Amino acid sequence: MATALRPPAAAPAASPPVDATRIPEPARQQLHDEGWCVIPDVIDPETTSAALTRLHAAAARSEAQGIATFMPVLDPNASNVRVFYLLEHDAIFRDLIRHPAALALVRAVLGRQFLISNFTANIARPGARSMALHSDQSIVVPEPWNAAWAINIIWCLSDVRFENGATLFIPGSHRWRTHQDVPADAKARLRPFEARAGSIVAMDGRLWHTSGANITADEERALLFGYYSKAFLRPQVNWNAALSPETQAGIDGELFDLLGLGVTANTGEAKHINQQEPRA
Repeated sequence: MATALRPPAAAPAASPPVDATRIPEPARQQLHDEGWCVIPDVIDPETTSAALTRLHAAAARSEAQGIATFMPVLDPNASNVRVFYLLEHDAIFRDLIRHPAALALVRAVLGRQFLISNFTANIARPGARSMALHSDQSIVVPEPWNAAWAINIIWCLSDVRFENGATLFIPGSHRWRTHQDVPADAKARLRPFEARAGSIVAMDGRLWHTSGANITADEERALLFGYYSKAFLRPQVNWNAALSPETQAGIDGELFDLLGLGVTANTGEAKHINQQEPRA
């Protein structure tokens, strides 16, 4: 699309260094040691409620557009509702994907250079069952997985607990480097992320996990999944194709760069070459 070729609205500023004060030290340590952490109450109840309302509207709009919200390749039944291309649907999602608390966690794991690879949602209705055990990085990067090249930031739009389908994960599994490291009893090691609505969960891209089963009679569980990856990895979504010209026209310089919408691709560290190599 022609709009994707425009330069950012302003010269892109260098990503700020990780702000250690923004992430509580116990959460930072847990993310390093166990591959996950919870940051509670990142957004207020009004914003959380608005995001949930707009998520349901996005799900209805997707169905009306012929974009299925049930993915048999991922989920056992249609009680798991998947919503894709959130950034196209509503400005509230474009705000959340670049929320300072989220980006601080991303930088803590991936460093300065990264891209927004995907942003989706999963609504687990009563009767939803679990998908297959996996790590997101293992899906897009061949083994060995020696370093974190991806991270998920999960937005909780409802209170999340085991009974209503909390994501199940294996603490410390981000240190497994190959499929051979996945033990035969891996599923027995699963435990749920539990968090209040308005919280975010950070999950190392190598952490092995699955969606939880919703065993309640009348309770929905809604989560947004922001997936960020190292800048040298091709994003899961081609944002030039997924975002309409109108949406792209309203995107500012920072988000424009994080979505990889410009003509420049994998040259993020080029500005440091002269600092690393002596001149002849």
